[in-house]
This record gives sequence, structure tokens and C-alpha cells, in this order.
Amino acid sequence: MKTASLNRNQIKYLVILAMVVDHVAWRFVSFDSWQGQLMHFIGRLTGPAMAFFIAEGFIHTRNLKKYLIRMGVFALVSWIPFSLYFHVRSPLGINFGIIYTLFLGLFACYFDQKADLQPVKRRLAVCACMLLSIWGDWPGYGVIMPLLLVRNYHDKSRMWRAYFEMTIIYTVLLGIFELLGGGPARTEIYLLGVLLPLFLIRYSYNGQAGSRKSFHKWFFYAFYPGHLLVLYGISRLLGY
Repeated sequence: MKTASLNRNQIKYLVILAMVVDHVAWRFVSFDSWQGQLMHFIGRLTGPAMAFFIAEGFIHTRNLKKYLIRMGVFALVSWIPFSLYFHVRSPLGINFGIIYTLFLGLFACYFDQKADLQPVKRRLAVCACMLLSIWGDWPGYGVIMPLLLVRNYHDKSRMWRAYFEMTIIYTVLLGIFELLGGGPARTEIYLLGVLLPLFLIRYSYNGQAGSRKSFHKWFFYAFYPGHLLVLYGISRLLGY
């Protein structure tokens, strides 16, 4: 049962707002503080929601080739801003960011749904995308989640079960990894924010795209590298 009716554009604007909150916290707010945990909790909305809309884009795009090219260019353009902001002024960091991972997720969906490709080759291609995502943000998750959503898209019960189960598994593994790294358990509370997309999208998304004006599409593409450059500039001015 839907508790609200939000279209794709409206949810995407909420997602990028959550992303800004999260990114501000990584540079300007102590991770151990309750403010930092809250901001990162809100920011956990971003990765799973982006993965969901990659699957939506794969299903609904009228030109998959152009979509792949846009995502590839978008990933490349975003690399330097991501590196500058998250790798302390290094323009070419070894982590390429979440857009790179989602680009690989889109490629994984393409190979997985390519009927004329032998099953073994499909699996190898998907595994290659998973392996390459090691150098991205949300590694693994940003690849396998769109693929699972596409596979189960026409059975919504199975789709949401896969979404929930994969998100929980990924979060538990990430939490264990961080705890083994020596972090206190209280600083892992923010990870519970990965459940936010489940409620926001499942119970609010009405399946409609919203306005099809090109402004919205290109704004979403430009905002990611743009806001990172702005935050980087602010951090330099403030001496962070």
C-alpha cells in the first residue's frame, strides 16, 4: 500500500539532497559524533536508491547504447571531482566513485539479459563487472543490485525481497569489515540507513517518470561532479 505518491524525478531530488548531507559530513563533521552518524544515516539512502534507478533506466530506456555511453562519460567526468574531494586534493585517486560502479552495474544488466550470449559468457561478464567494481564506491552492491532488480522486475514480490535481502547482507558484511578494522560498534549505527530506500521507494514511488523536460535529466548528470567541486572549493577556503 502506497503511503505517498512521488514520481521518479521527485525521489531523485530527495536522493541527491541526502547525498549532499552525507558528503558534507565526510569532510566537515566528526564521524564519531551523533551529528556525523545522523548525516551518514541519511546518506545511506543514496547508494541503494541509485542502484534501483539504474535498473529502472535499463528497463525503460529507449536506447541502451546511448544510456551506456552517457553513464560511461558521466563516470569519467566525475572521477576527478570525486578524487579531489575524497582523496585530499589528489586529482586521480584509485577510487572512481559510485557512478563508475553503477556504470558497471548497467553493463552487468546488459550482459545478463543478452539472450544470444552463452550462459557461461554472461556469467563471466557479470563477474568481470563485479571484480572491476572493487575500484568504485559501493563495490559489488552497485553491480549486483541492479542486476537482481532487472531479473525480478516483473515479479514485484520477488524483486523487493531480493532488494531487502541483498541490502541486509551487504550491510552486515560491511559492518563486520569495519568492526574488524577497529572501529567501535556505536559508529556503525549509520549503516541502518540503507533501509531508507526500501520504505521511500517501495511505499512512495508511483512508477511515473515525472516531467520529461531535458533539464531534469541533465541536472541529475551534472549535479554529482558539480556539487563535489563546490564542496571541494569550500573545504579549501575553510582549510579542511
